[in-house]
Amino acid sequence: MIRLEQVTKIFPGASHPAVDRLDLEVPDGKTCVLIGPSGCGKTTTMRIVNRLIEPNSGRIVVDGEDVTRADPVQLRRRIGYVIQQVGLFPHMTIADNVATVPQLLGWPAERTKARVAEMLSLVGLEPAQFLARYPRHLSGGQRQRVGVARALAADPPVLLMDEPFGAVDPIVRASLQAELAAILQRLAKTVIFVTHDIDEAIRMGDLIAIMKDGHLVQCATPERLLSAPADSFVADFVGADRALKRLALTTAGEAASPGDAPPGSPVVDRSTSLRDVLSLLLASGADTVIVRGAGIVTLAAIRARAAAKS
Repeated sequence: MIRLEQVTKIFPGASHPAVDRLDLEVPDGKTCVLIGPSGCGKTTTMRIVNRLIEPNSGRIVVDGEDVTRADPVQLRRRIGYVIQQVGLFPHMTIADNVATVPQLLGWPAERTKARVAEMLSLVGLEPAQFLARYPRHLSGGQRQRVGVARALAADPPVLLMDEPFGAVDPIVRASLQAELAAILQRLAKTVIFVTHDIDEAIRMGDLIAIMKDGHLVQCATPERLLSAPADSFVADFVGADRALKRLALTTAGEAASPGDAPPGSPVVDRSTSLRDVLSLLLASGADTVIVRGAGIVTLAAIRARAAAKS
């Protein structure tokens, strides 16, 4: 668990705090996305957790330990960190980049070697093809995968991610988001994820924390945030298409019900989001889709879900 208690940060010469008496709790194994306008304090908040930025006051508790009293170097070695620019060492092979923290922690060579191969496989990079390469030989998406592998190599309980996919193209970004979400769910890491993209926040977060002027305005599940924004600022920030965004949170398999579909109806997988089902129905002119192994979803049922209040 990560807990921030009344955390404040005032940079020298600033007229107001970058982070102002912030309380935030991220449960074990959950991903909390920090989002808000530029300058709202989201990146400062994340960097306070591993003390790349020192708070002026307040407590930071990680796994029950007040880390404001911990050695910051040792703290950072047990917190994974992924940034937009990736930060791979250009003169080191991919194998050596991923091995950085295990080597700093004094892991035996064979254990480190096995862990590097395991992490590359986890992020979809075949070890035999990538171990000996250098970062300059990789695409932007591949470098980002290596960055995630490096952050996970020492099996840290906590992971911090600062706009990790901001530098890759939209198609690669969507693929990386889906793969990372599956990895984090499987590994049960506790994650703070910073983004400026509300669609990414909805896709990645178990919780979304919206900040403004150093304050936490609302922290809630994506469903709750979209269905019951705390105020007009949150409503405007998440957008007027909140109902459509909510459809992205439900799969066709979850919404399917027994029934018969007209001949020629489109067919989708259970994992297809209702937002994508709606797009398919509108493009095809059909009013029903068949969900493989689950039943059917109708246009009327999607409309009812979009209009429902939680």
